[in-house]
Amino acid sequence: MPSLPALAAGLLAGFVGFASSFAVVLQGLSTMGAGPAEAASGLMALSMAMGLCGIVLSLWRRMPISVAWSTPGAALLAASATPEGGFPVAVGAFLISGALLVLAGLWRPFGRAVASIPAPLASAMLAGVLLGLCLAPVRVIAEAPWAGLAIILAWALVGRFNRLLAVPAALAVAGAVIAATVDLPPGILAAAGPVPVWIAPRFTWASAIGIALPLFIVTMASQNIPGMAVLTANGYRPEAGPLFAVTGLFTLAGAPLGGHAVNLAAITAALCASPEAEPDPSRRWWAAVVAGLVYVGFGLLAGAAVAFMAAAPPVLIQAVAGLALLGAFGNAMHAAVAAPAHREAAIITFVVTASGLSIFGISGAFWGLLAGGAMLLLHRLR
Repeated sequence: MPSLPALAAGLLAGFVGFASSFAVVLQGLSTMGAGPAEAASGLMALSMAMGLCGIVLSLWRRMPISVAWSTPGAALLAASATPEGGFPVAVGAFLISGALLVLAGLWRPFGRAVASIPAPLASAMLAGVLLGLCLAPVRVIAEAPWAGLAIILAWALVGRFNRLLAVPAALAVAGAVIAATVDLPPGILAAAGPVPVWIAPRFTWASAIGIALPLFIVTMASQNIPGMAVLTANGYRPEAGPLFAVTGLFTLAGAPLGGHAVNLAAITAALCASPEAEPDPSRRWWAAVVAGLVYVGFGLLAGAAVAFMAAAPPVLIQAVAGLALLGAFGNAMHAAVAAPAHREAAIITFVVTASGLSIFGISGAFWGLLAGGAMLLLHRLR
């Protein structure tokens, strides 16, 4: 049985992991063309997948291996255009991305090739993806001043004392504003249990290059690799390849139900792997197991969450999502411009990605990475 500190750490990790970014996930799925039923199915699939995957890996390795959905990946989806062909095309891209995760874990040459992508360019691409969503808290002031100020004030005040609870506090205030000002549909709580929706995937070259490839890169660079770093920093050194492969398999399992990607966690991993979770390092895996059970529980409530969000003004949900991503945006920008030798190429990657450029149906994230890579190659040749 888990100790009291491990139980508390797991409960906190599960709550923070879900509440701090599920608005981003819903925004991404909706942008990809998912309707309310498909979005609820996707949210349920992701919650179940990351919960069960974290439990399996923690029990297997007897280490606090936390798993999360790809928040940067969801932000990438939210910043992209709806693919031609709708959500089935996006699901096809999710499957391709999951297959690439499995391949990166099982085939070392491919994993090394992915790791060789310059970190400043990957960070700049992520920053360009996040910029649009991070502007939402500013836009909400113009569209709904009092509600927007209340949400931002809650985020700022709570964050002054506890950064982990800042976004959940903003979400709570947004929920209160919605409940007080929006006519919610009757029987909304009856929709708590979502019905899984099977989405037959469609595969196109444009979605493979413009959605699947950038989704795979940001998931690896912004989630899996930092997740391994957190484990290493706390004295755990599992072999990375099998962990990546297992998260890829769970991604493949959740994709036909609408889930975009699951991966190793970083922030919640720090909660479960730190000495505060359990003085005995050999028993900290209990915290990750508890967090996984919390995710599974939230998955069972995905229908009510989506129904509540669907009744709300989109700008309020976007504001919460933007606040949740400010830290990730700051970290990405810092990593992008920290090295002077890569700075110009990184800025080009950022600008092209943030521009929203779309050519041949391929999103700006791919073109930004391509433009930055070309500039970096030009500098090296010179």
